[in-house]
Amino acid sequence: MQSKKRESQVSIAEQIYQVAKPLPEPLALEALHFIEYLSHKATDRVEISDLANAQEIVMKHVWDNQDDEVWNDVKAL
Repeated sequence: MQSKKRESQVSIAEQIYQVAKPLPEPLALEALHFIEYLSHKATDRVEISDLANAQEIVMKHVWDNQDDEVWNDVKAL
């Protein structure tokens, strides 16, 4: 129970460091690469969301127009 309380007082970054510190160099490098992957993945999600929002704004006049209304009632195959 004491270690749980102590863990809550230490930052997540510090916990990662403590776990990685005794690892052999190849495993520590693999852990670093995985953390970098997670970091890039989170950044990519934000960028993709921003891009989708920008596209929606730009394409709204194309998607919402009177000539296009005829396609709203077409049934999907």
